[in-house]
Amino acid sequence: MIWKFLLTATVVFGAYLVYRGRVRRDQEAAGLVPRRPPLIPSGMIRPLAYLALAVMLLGSMTYLVRDWGRDQELIRVQVINANSGSVTEYEVRRGSVDGRRFVTSDGREVRLADVERLVIDDP
Repeated sequence: MIWKFLLTATVVFGAYLVYRGRVRRDQEAAGLVPRRPPLIPSGMIRPLAYLALAVMLLGSMTYLVRDWGRDQELIRVQVINANSGSVTEYEVRRGSVDGRRFVTSDGREVRLADVERLVIDDP
């Protein structure tokens, strides 16, 4: 929820900066305020853009690799039959658990019945 608020605040702040820049540029064109030097020298814009792109790509790749590694972790899963109380344990990869079904580490696909409960032992 906080991310939605931060994204909205960032968009509103960006729109404010664009509007303020346009008003300032119009005032400079009319001669009402003196011209000021650019904030970023023109020779630095392209290297800074490449740096920002590299940082974004590196961050995205780090997130993807970390998430992939987390999905490959082996975890224990218990299937409990609510009627009989019997417990069956399986070893699965975290990414293979999908709702009421999962694939074990040895390749068996398990689908749960309505009377069965899934317990994930998270280390």
